[in-house]
Amino acid sequence: MEITDDGYGIEEKNLSRVFERFYRIDKSRSRGIGGSGLGLSIVKHIIEAHQQNVNVRSTEGIGTTFGFTLEKVSQI
Repeated sequence: MEITDDGYGIEEKNLSRVFERFYRIDKSRSRGIGGSGLGLSIVKHIIEAHQQNVNVRSTEGIGTTFGFTLEKVSQI
């Protein structure tokens, strides 16, 4: 599954950290205005708890794509 936006994009120096707990790219935003920096960390923990992968790729000025895998489990 992939989710893509056409926003500002994420600088390459920040890509490796977007899944860190409490990491926020825009340091000028307070928690009252922006997020707590937990959302993507929680997503990563959930996906990895199911032995799957989550990733991000981004180009500044073009947008960002988040992707993850989920294995389909057959019902018996």
